[in-house]
Amino acid sequence: MEWVMRALRGMDRSQKANVLLVLDILATPLAMLAAVQILSPGLRADVSLPLWIGLTTLISVAIHRTFRLPHVTLTEFNARAQGWLVAHAAGVGVTSMVVGPAAGLDASPLFHALVAMVSFSLVSLNRALLLRLVTSLYLRDKRRLHVLIYGAGTTGRQLAHALQSNGTIDVVAFVDDNTSLQRHAVAGLPVYAPSHLAELVRRYEIGRVCLAMPSVSPPKQAQIARRLVAMGTEVQSVPSFSQLIGGEPLDQRLEPLDPMRFLPRDELDPALMNVADTYEGRTAMVTGAGGSIGSELCRQLLAARPRRLVMLDVSEFSLYTIHSELATLADRVGVELVPLLGSVADEALMRRILREQGVELVLHAAAYKHVPLVEANVEAGIRNNVFGTRTMARAAVAEGVERFILVSTDKAVRPRGVMGASKRLAEMVVQDLAARAEGTVFAMVRFGNVLGSSGSVVPLFQDQIRRGGPVTVTHPQVCRYFMTIPEAARLVLTAGAMAQGGEVFVLDMGKPVTIAQLARQAIEAAGYAVRDRGNPDGDIEIVYTGLRPGEKLFEELSYDGNLADTAHPKIRCARETRLPELELAACLREIDRALEGGDAEAVRALLADRIEGFAAAAVPAPEEPARPAGHRIAAGTPRGGLESGRPAR
Repeated sequence: MEWVMRALRGMDRSQKANVLLVLDILATPLAMLAAVQILSPGLRADVSLPLWIGLTTLISVAIHRTFRLPHVTLTEFNARAQGWLVAHAAGVGVTSMVVGPAAGLDASPLFHALVAMVSFSLVSLNRALLLRLVTSLYLRDKRRLHVLIYGAGTTGRQLAHALQSNGTIDVVAFVDDNTSLQRHAVAGLPVYAPSHLAELVRRYEIGRVCLAMPSVSPPKQAQIARRLVAMGTEVQSVPSFSQLIGGEPLDQRLEPLDPMRFLPRDELDPALMNVADTYEGRTAMVTGAGGSIGSELCRQLLAARPRRLVMLDVSEFSLYTIHSELATLADRVGVELVPLLGSVADEALMRRILREQGVELVLHAAAYKHVPLVEANVEAGIRNNVFGTRTMARAAVAEGVERFILVSTDKAVRPRGVMGASKRLAEMVVQDLAARAEGTVFAMVRFGNVLGSSGSVVPLFQDQIRRGGPVTVTHPQVCRYFMTIPEAARLVLTAGAMAQGGEVFVLDMGKPVTIAQLARQAIEAAGYAVRDRGNPDGDIEIVYTGLRPGEKLFEELSYDGNLADTAHPKIRCARETRLPELELAACLREIDRALEGGDAEAVRALLADRIEGFAAAAVPAPEEPARPAGHRIAAGTPRGGLESGRPAR
């Protein structure tokens, strides 16, 4: 067969068309002789067969050229081309009827109709046999890419026609869920049920499967793609017509979700209380200004019209982004924006900035807040979160700053991980200064998880849904307190106005939310169904990966559970115990010494000795053993969640 393949490759399209023309020309006399043998075996001797056959064959060639039948490729032989064959056969029959009497042939119309039918059958058979031969040869050719098309609808048929004109690709068949198409031919190709996929891939050595189902949801396509990839094939997805012409992006678009739709409570009153007097005409500084919380603080501060807003961040890109966003608005409302690069751990730089800019209020949002990252980077987390806070707070006292507000987290209460322990120790540093320093009012604000911030669950879930799932959750029972970014920023600004010194302010966030329920809401809000034991045909599965190091099942807002009322009904105040000054100083010296020696375990031990609830070695929660990554649980059971948080500046 190799010589046949070489001959086929060596022929151009016109040469192949000439071969098919010769076969079709031969079909006409064969059809006429077959009709004679069937209906008129005793033909009179005076009948001139050569004249009859010759003239009819010449007319047949003319009809061929009129319809350009040899130039219609075998794989594109559709209903229209079949109609041309019927017209050709009819022309042969009529010509036979007209030329017959001149050649001495006296035959009934049935005879000439038989000539036409046999001609049509032979010409069609030519194409069917050639297509079978060529397909068989191409399938044996290892140099051609064998392609399977999943979806025999309009998009699939158009794709098949497009690919069949490519000399390096051989389209083998269609696969489609529609039972009415199965076991039939579409665009000259057989249609199989999805249950035959593995067999087709193996039998025809399929190298690529094209998903031609633009109307099928991305999660469903992703499920099919994962199944095909597991069979060792390359998978490509064909976009819809609207995507091809630019009506929508090629990646599945998900509408931004309003974080408030996930919270079982009303949004906090945007006004909170009149705090503009605290900031209007003053100089405020936001550390970590490029982060999710810091950037929102800057936005809301502009509405209070401070005289100057100093934005500090260690990330050039983040600082550039927020400055570019706010520059025009700040100019419009008459606020001087001062973007500054620097680390809060650099005491000399911080003091110089506070002094030169005349800072009166500091909102300290700079911190590393991503639980697993801080757990894996103990030294960086402690240096930034604890010693950076101490440096910034001391500088504020030294330079006569009026108010210093620390942004903290509910993970500081009986922390399980280093991140939470570092934030609790930072609170203790601020508590100590609040008790001793004169002239500067210190206060702290504890957040729950912040919906919509970088690294939080909603953007993560949306990204996983966009890619077809699965949506990952750490534990079936994890629940968290949640607030939105605007609520978090308003809480900080209100705390800055209400603070008398040493308070820990907490927002009334309602009941905690189970992360699994939030995951289910995110899936359903995107228009998909959760795939679980109760709904095996759903779109997206929820997968439980096990608690990460440093994670807790439940968060708390205070150590003793007692929260005092404040001037605002939605803001409460916790009065936490603190370490004595000398004990805190000794603790910080020991931690600093351990950090210098690179001894992370010693740091953990020191934190465990001073921070209530923290253990030197994080262990899974006792309520339910953590599951290994990738372990799946039916999504109908209660679900757990991911911690929110972001690596902040």
